[in-house]
Amino acid sequence: MRPFTAPALLLAAVLSACAGAGPTTTPAPVAPTAGAVSSPQWAEDMARFAAEDARNPPPAHPIVFTGSSSVRMWQTLAEDFPDRPVLNRGFGGSQLRDATWYADEVATRYRPRQVMLYAGDNDIDAGRPPQRVLADFRAFVARIRRDLPRVPIAYIAIKPSPARFDQLPAQREANALVKAEAARMDGVDFIDVATPMLDADGRPRAELFGDDHLHMNARGYALWREIVAPYLR
Repeated sequence: MRPFTAPALLLAAVLSACAGAGPTTTPAPVAPTAGAVSSPQWAEDMARFAAEDARNPPPAHPIVFTGSSSVRMWQTLAEDFPDRPVLNRGFGGSQLRDATWYADEVATRYRPRQVMLYAGDNDIDAGRPPQRVLADFRAFVARIRRDLPRVPIAYIAIKPSPARFDQLPAQREANALVKAEAARMDGVDFIDVATPMLDADGRPRAELFGDDHLHMNARGYALWREIVAPYLR
């Protein structure tokens, strides 16, 4: 049997090499995902939004503002943009991935004409790196586009604040990454509220913030109104 063993093994090797020499198939790209929510407490906010919708139906095809507390605490939103059908669906303390997880509850169900997002501030504070903020931003856009392929989206830059001044380098990096990514996307704007909130020395302007040095006061929101208004559709 030995005279036939070597040729047989050689033939098997040649056939195997030929099979491996064929064209390779490139794996299909995997849609970005943001992962699970940062806290189960957001379910209460979603229930509150549903109750508000039942009591007072929102406007048809609104401009939805969503994200963390800087949106939630924008109590003058409707007054600031009286000629626009705006809807506030911010939930304080949330991260960018939370807006993705609850995209239906805070955005797509309203069939909005535009989605405005402020998130990433709490992500950096929680230790999530700028590259993760970028990935979560991509996931948010992909999630909105899944249901609303043509709706305009705008990302409001992570704001600097006195309370988180030590995080400013990471905030700037995250903003730069998101800005560059938004520029490559169709129908996605990056709104730079961060630069005008810094003084001549590059420090957050204290007069724009409340007593906690984190959340904005009326002057802060007045500044945001001026910056955001040209982007509304």
